[in-house]
Amino acid sequence: MEIVNNALEEGRRRLSEYESKRVLASYQIPVTREVLVESSSDVIPAAHEIRYPVVMKGCSPEIMHKTERGLVRTDIRNDREALDAFNEIMARMDGIKGAVLVQEMVKGKRELAIGLTRDPQFGPCVMFGLGGIFTEVLEDVSFRLAPLERRDALEMMNEIKAHKMLGAIRGMKPVDRDMLSDMLIGIGRIGITNERIKEIDINPVIVDGGRPIAVDALVVLQPDPSA
Repeated sequence: MEIVNNALEEGRRRLSEYESKRVLASYQIPVTREVLVESSSDVIPAAHEIRYPVVMKGCSPEIMHKTERGLVRTDIRNDREALDAFNEIMARMDGIKGAVLVQEMVKGKRELAIGLTRDPQFGPCVMFGLGGIFTEVLEDVSFRLAPLERRDALEMMNEIKAHKMLGAIRGMKPVDRDMLSDMLIGIGRIGITNERIKEIDINPVIVDGGRPIAVDALVVLQPDPSA
């Protein structure tokens, strides 16, 4: 995979959010529509392409915790706000080589998490659970060894304690389990076919109208395992 190979040639062990999502999209995993911009002159055309409201984030392989570093702006609704957000984010990224991601604003009250970790003994394992802050706090997750069949993916959904939140609750549509299954199966496929990918963290996966979408993602790389 060219993105992964280029990063490794540069001596990197992490992909940026933008790069990580390009990897996911190549496996038909739904991700947010977004444009990477490096200049203020490109901000407004990018925002118009995505369409307001948008989210803007600092984007660099060096950045892991964007929110904590003040590198995320949400609910941006016009050109003035977009330019201000770009300038603020770039100022906060002083000393960090990167750009700004102009991203569609996905609205949904349910946040999930999907991940991949490469166990030294068993190989790639797929994780599913609650997303956002609840991932680490509640640790309500399920695991399967890759590759996954659809049956495995559906079982993972039912194994978390909060599985009822995937249904139709409080006027919200049920989560599209076929789409969610495809995402879990796809993550397993990435782990099987790309030995240089060590970890994947997709958090949050926001459910918008029943449709799960990867809103943030991080891919961690590893040296050549055969070397």
